[in-house]
Amino acid sequence: MMAGTTNVKRAVVLLSGGMDSATVLAMARVQGFTCYALSVDYGQRHHAELAAAQRVAHTLGAHEHRVVKIDLTGFGGSSLTDNKIAVSQQPSEGIPLTYVPARNTIMLSLALAWAEVLQAQDIFIGVNAVDYSGYPDCRPAYIDAFERMANLATKAAVEGHPLTVHAPLLHLSKAEIIRQGRALGVDFAQTVSCYQADESGRACGVCDSCRLRHAGFVAAGVDDPTAYRVA
Repeated sequence: MMAGTTNVKRAVVLLSGGMDSATVLAMARVQGFTCYALSVDYGQRHHAELAAAQRVAHTLGAHEHRVVKIDLTGFGGSSLTDNKIAVSQQPSEGIPLTYVPARNTIMLSLALAWAEVLQAQDIFIGVNAVDYSGYPDCRPAYIDAFERMANLATKAAVEGHPLTVHAPLLHLSKAEIIRQGRALGVDFAQTVSCYQADESGRACGVCDSCRLRHAGFVAAGVDDPTAYRVA
C-alpha cells in the first residue's frame, strides 16, 4: 500500500446495474476489497439500470456508490445513445448497433481517476468476451492494453504503486456467471440488463441483452427472475 495508508484493500468497481457487474461487485467483496462502486450516466436509453445499480450497491455492501454524468448523446453513433437508431430485435452479427464508441475506455478512465484519489490499486469491470464477442472493448487484449496505459499515465504507478484491472468474467459463459452470482448471494431480480427497459426497469424480452440473459438462466437451470413488459 502507499505511504500513509492502512492495510485496507480498496477497489473501484464499475457497476452498470446489470447482472454481470453485480456479480463482479460480489466477487470483489468476497476477495476482501472495500468496494467503491462507480456508475456512469452517459445518456443511455436504458436509464433504469442506474436505479438498479443503486439497489445492487446497497444490497451487496459497497462502501460508497457514485454516479458520474457524462453525456455521450452529443456524439451518438449507437442505438443506446441515439434515439434515431432503433435497438435491434434480431440477433446481431459483427459489431452490434448497441456498441457505444469509446464507452469502456471512458468508464475505465473515470474509474482510474477515482482509484488514484482513493489510493486504490485495483479496478474491477464486468466485461465478457464469450457472450459479447462483438464488442471490441470487451476483449482480453483491450483490458491488458488499458492496464498498461494506466501504469504509464498515473502518478501512483510512476511512484511504484501499479494498478491492476480485474475482469473476472472475461472467459465465463452467461450460465457460469449466473451460478457464480447466486453462490455469492446476488439477487438478479434487482438487476436490469435490457437495452430498452422502461422506467420501472421492466425488460423488453427481445433485444440481444434480454436474449443472452434469459438463455443464461435456462442454461444454468435457474428460474429467470427478470420482470418483463407484458406484450
